[in-house]
Amino acid sequence: MGDYVFKLPDIGEGVVEGEIVSWHVKLGDTIAEDEPIVDIMTDKATVTIPSPTSGVVKELSGEVGDMVAVGTALITFSGGDTSSSIEETTDAAEVPEPEIEEVIEPEIEEVIEPEEKVVEVAKKKSVPVKVPIQEPIKTTKVKSNARILASPAVRRRAREAELDLTFVSGSGPAGRIRHADLDAYIAAGGAVTGAPPKSYSTKRTETNEIKVVGLRRKIAEQMVKSKFSIPHFSYFEEIDVTELEKLRKFLNSTKDEGQPKLTYLPFIMMALAKIMPTHQECNAHYDEENNIVTQHSAVHLGIATQTDRGLFVPVVKHVEAMDIWQSAAEMQRVSGSARNGTASLDDLTGSTFTITSLGRDGGLGATPIINHPEVSIIGIHKAREMPVVQDGSITIRRVMNVSSSFDHRIVDGANGAALIQSLKKMLEHPALIFM
Repeated sequence: MGDYVFKLPDIGEGVVEGEIVSWHVKLGDTIAEDEPIVDIMTDKATVTIPSPTSGVVKELSGEVGDMVAVGTALITFSGGDTSSSIEETTDAAEVPEPEIEEVIEPEIEEVIEPEEKVVEVAKKKSVPVKVPIQEPIKTTKVKSNARILASPAVRRRAREAELDLTFVSGSGPAGRIRHADLDAYIAAGGAVTGAPPKSYSTKRTETNEIKVVGLRRKIAEQMVKSKFSIPHFSYFEEIDVTELEKLRKFLNSTKDEGQPKLTYLPFIMMALAKIMPTHQECNAHYDEENNIVTQHSAVHLGIATQTDRGLFVPVVKHVEAMDIWQSAAEMQRVSGSARNGTASLDDLTGSTFTITSLGRDGGLGATPIINHPEVSIIGIHKAREMPVVQDGSITIRRVMNVSSSFDHRIVDGANGAALIQSLKKMLEHPALIFM
């Protein structure tokens, strides 16, 4: 059979090119029809392309990270008999014998051998029996018979702690033992100290080059587009969530078995859906090429989600039509599908406003980058208990910081601040969310 050249097929959705994310085959591999051969990433999704035929891989056209157009040669197969079993294409490599490094025994300056004493033990009929008794083996000393240098105070402290100074390395001039050396010796559990650990004494010079491809490349492009095409301004606020925390705990303690556990995010989602009709300039897209701002009445909230494959922003759509349990369940569904790689295209597109949260690692503040073409984003930080002045006295309250960024071309500073203040009012008086 002759060679078969497989070209990148039309993936659909108007896609004209894709990026090679990973090859599942290599030169010389014998593969069967429908086995995966390559992952191609488009602007829409990552697609695994199966083999259209059986045969041996003769040529791969392109490396990981290359952009290939639809209709371009992708892989060349040489003909093969698919009915026969797959034969080995390479001989077993000769395995070299491992090199054995020479083991050098450490030098021991003084070893005290066990002494043997003989005592008479009375046996039956008063026959004396000689029994060897071994003395405890003493630890190898790190010093020779040279005089130990230490101050009287150090020597007295060593005697009181029942420490043998011959086992302690001194860091002072000429090896003089200091109090710090005793501290280090005791902290090490009696180990010989003085030499720094290998991790401190060995310089690390290795480098690791990672090619930016696939999702990481798309994230990089999106961040550059968002950061350098959108004039950001940021706004920060503290929100007292003490009452919200009480409500959250109460609802979790009384929820039905099938209802999801509530975090702060569903309440924030519900509060945003409640206030957006009076802050429509923040729930919008901006098309800078056509100079058109599209304000949305629907609240489609993107939830920034960190995964093993990078940052995804799955979308909870029509939050304005949900209750607290529905919003929590849908948020868990789309975030979970993003993490396990089962999110659909619809799950990952269409957001009108984005929430990002670092959870327990949330810190005190950040400057979140707007998700283009949106015009607003908020960042949620870790809630913590702290002293607060309330009605003239100091009390402990639970406080959460919120960071936000807005597209200053579309959202004026006063409007962005007004959105956050409306959110603050809702979260500090959570009954308002449900009124």
